[in-house]
Amino acid sequence: MKALRPALALALCLALATSAAADSNMPAAALSDTQLADPAKEAEAKALMETIRCLVCQGQSIADSNAELAGDMRSLIRQRIQAGETPESIRAWLVRRYGNWVTYEPPLDRMTFALWAAPVLFLLLGIVVAGGTLRRRRR
Repeated sequence: MKALRPALALALCLALATSAAADSNMPAAALSDTQLADPAKEAEAKALMETIRCLVCQGQSIADSNAELAGDMRSLIRQRIQAGETPESIRAWLVRRYGNWVTYEPPLDRMTFALWAAPVLFLLLGIVVAGGTLRRRRR
């Protein structure tokens, strides 16, 4: 029983620390669904949000996603736009933080070459297979 006391105390400390960290993040999500007062800044934020991929949903932009992380990212974008940052600098920061995959249009480089080349290769493979099938049927 005495051996469980330090483990229980550690678990309680971790739970309290996690709860305190979650409470400190509360204000960050305040702008997740609240529009900015300036319509021009809100339009910039919305345009940027539609080009950033949700890291949880993966098929939706953060503008369309209901995931908590997407809400946090929307809030972060609105805070940075409100502070005067440009959408390009915010996008660059997100790419540095999460990688090129976070955008719907990753740049062509050696890491994303397969991503850009795969559709062309699959199309060529489909043409070759279809052509071979048609030649066999004619014989």
